[in-house]
Amino acid sequence: MPTSLFDNRKSVIHRLNPVTKLVALLAIIVIVFAIPVWWVSAIVLVVVIVPAAVISGSGGRLLSLSLKILIPILLVLFIVQGLTFPGGETILWRWGVLKLTTEGLLFALGVGSRIIVLILASILLVLTTHPGQLMSALSEHGMSPKFAYIISSTLQLIPAFSDRANSILLAQQARGLSLKGSPFRRIKVMLPLLSPLVLGMFTDVEERSTAMEARAFGSPAKRTSLIPVPDTTLQRVLRWVFVALALGAIATPILMGIL
Repeated sequence: MPTSLFDNRKSVIHRLNPVTKLVALLAIIVIVFAIPVWWVSAIVLVVVIVPAAVISGSGGRLLSLSLKILIPILLVLFIVQGLTFPGGETILWRWGVLKLTTEGLLFALGVGSRIIVLILASILLVLTTHPGQLMSALSEHGMSPKFAYIISSTLQLIPAFSDRANSILLAQQARGLSLKGSPFRRIKVMLPLLSPLVLGMFTDVEERSTAMEARAFGSPAKRTSLIPVPDTTLQRVLRWVFVALALGAIATPILMGIL
């Protein structure tokens, strides 16, 4: 049973130090939100994310996972902003008080492009980075083991939650639970499953806490990594380049405003 979404491959992207990939993700997020125009997000998507996904060999899983998340978000975004955007003057279609405007669609395009980049880059990080390696790399770079564990465990939250939900659902179906019928009936049937799901997650947290205490997780002593995560001078330089690009993206709107 998988404990993370990590896609175990031997690509160049997988072999990068997790800190390098994490800094790159943060830099990408800063860039697309600091310069809020859709074509900047498009450039980041085409020049950075798509090639990285192809090189990693995880493009198929990335597309499958991201579409499940993005399709409902983008549909709601374009419908709501396209029909109710305040101040829209270029009307493409009207029905009563609702009107589809060019300004609303452009606004939705700007927000949607940033959401696409954010979700794709985040999922790609999860697919190409083992949580254990990420925790070790963060600890080696001076981060507190507690904070490193919080970041690492976040990558395992979704698959762990999904696995427990599937286990509970299969157990209930073995006891005669039927999911057939209208969507409203299915929702009504699924509601009682929330209680064991939430209680089970609390139990998992308690068990992990006990296991961590037994291994002296909170000890202030200096730790050594069983499997050191490789790092190179080139990657250390790249991390500073990513930081510089992020700072440049923050400064660009300010300078343009001054000019």
